[in-house]
Amino acid sequence: MLTITVSSLSGGQGKTTTSLFLGRLLSRQGFTTLMLDSDPQHNLTTYLGFELSPNQPTLLEFLKKTVAPEDCIYPTQDNDNLFLIPADDQLDTVQDYLSNSGVGATLLKRRLEVISQIFQVCIIDAPPQRSQICLTVIGAADFLIIPAEASVKGYGSLVRTLDLLSGLRDVGATNAEILGVLPFRDRWFGNTQAQESRAAVDGMRDEVGEKLVLPSIRESERYKQAINKRTTLSQLGYTDLEYPFEILIDKIRTDIGSK
Repeated sequence: MLTITVSSLSGGQGKTTTSLFLGRLLSRQGFTTLMLDSDPQHNLTTYLGFELSPNQPTLLEFLKKTVAPEDCIYPTQDNDNLFLIPADDQLDTVQDYLSNSGVGATLLKRRLEVISQIFQVCIIDAPPQRSQICLTVIGAADFLIIPAEASVKGYGSLVRTLDLLSGLRDVGATNAEILGVLPFRDRWFGNTQAQESRAAVDGMRDEVGEKLVLPSIRESERYKQAINKRTTLSQLGYTDLEYPFEILIDKIRTDIGSK
């Protein structure tokens, strides 16, 4: 199983949007895909149409190993290849457990090992804060996708995320590599890119190199429409907007083939 964490250390950077569209496209292209919602705000769980009752196991129970792993994994509607380990508000309570475990940054990686033969890809939607949950989802990753808004704030979020990744690598808590940096809400007026967007994307290229900066997710209401309708962009007739995710899937195919 190839584990990909979608992480960026600010809110509003496109983490859940990226996770959702990438997971849906992967599953529709034949990959058995597990999505993991590690954000206590649980937007990914909501966007996938899950309304959990209080007694249903979630990522909290998966991490604490209080139920069997399969009891935390749920199929999604109308998609036989897409599954979810959901989150709810209670996920915040796992912070102390991770801190006191002594292996917090690597705990999720160990938990995922028991199901690694079932799925081809695991997509993890990370929380936006530098928290124990954030550390363990980066620790579990083979690769990181870093969405970053095409703005000053987004550039700053990228720099902080790269710094966190470097720190975790230095102490041996992760071997994750960067799969790509994904500019988000890239603003264009016709064929002209907004000055702030251009400066931010140029800054991203300076940080990670030209090859790691992916085609942008442009500012568009079409993404929200697809989220609200619980469908893909191509099913709404906007195949061109899926281009950044298709590039990511090409990279993922290569990495799965090399395993």
